[in-house]
Amino acid sequence: MGQGFALFAGASPDIIRASAREAESLGYSSFWVNHPGATDGLAALALAAKETRRIELGIGVIPLHTRGPASIVEGVRTQALPLDRLLLGVGSPNPGSLQRVRDGVAEIRSTLQTSIVVAALGPKMCRLAGEIADGVLFNWLTPEYARQSGEWVRAGAAAAGRRPPRLCAYVRLAVGTSGIERLQDEGGRYAGVPAYAAHFERMGVKPVDTAIAAQTADAVPRALEKWRGVVDEVVLRAITGAETVDEYLALVRAAKPA
Repeated sequence: MGQGFALFAGASPDIIRASAREAESLGYSSFWVNHPGATDGLAALALAAKETRRIELGIGVIPLHTRGPASIVEGVRTQALPLDRLLLGVGSPNPGSLQRVRDGVAEIRSTLQTSIVVAALGPKMCRLAGEIADGVLFNWLTPEYARQSGEWVRAGAAAAGRRPPRLCAYVRLAVGTSGIERLQDEGGRYAGVPAYAAHFERMGVKPVDTAIAAQTADAVPRALEKWRGVVDEVVLRAITGAETVDEYLALVRAAKPA
């Protein structure tokens, strides 16, 4: 199982640079940022690209309803992101999400030779991702539901006569009381989004139940074991108690690949 490390794209440049360097040195397979609102995740990812040489670089994910394919391609080129290491994540909410993602992936693929990852929550988007994507990014889900989601992805790939894409799961990671409190706050915000509210209802769990919330660092490796054999790569989305380089590096080290 591959193991990635992910940050909020609005984290300070020092945090992004230091975390990317440490993740590569510790043997992580990928390093990710998100693309929230006005914060340009591609620019944030470029900070990590300049600090690393081997690790794959993911963005999870650019919303196609607010940033179209042409702008995404322009952004990748402007930031000089290495296409051979890039995992370009895209997604879309309803209404019209399936067609928007299908069209967006096709347009990006026609002009940019890189790996395209599709964010998928429900069965229909999972099947579409299996049909068109190089990778799939699950979010806020249990290992059990990830297995089911993987079946939907594989069904879509089989129907299209292609190999299944790589399965990745964003898993929130917090260590210590203050980090866990921030994790619970973030979960509450997601639970207020209709698509995610339906997602948690389908699974029958609270957002925090999908995360790794550990009081001590030595509990993290044990918590990761439940994901082995479920997906191809777990991407640990770091949530710290304070926005400091030291706290992020502590999380990178706590979850370092075996």
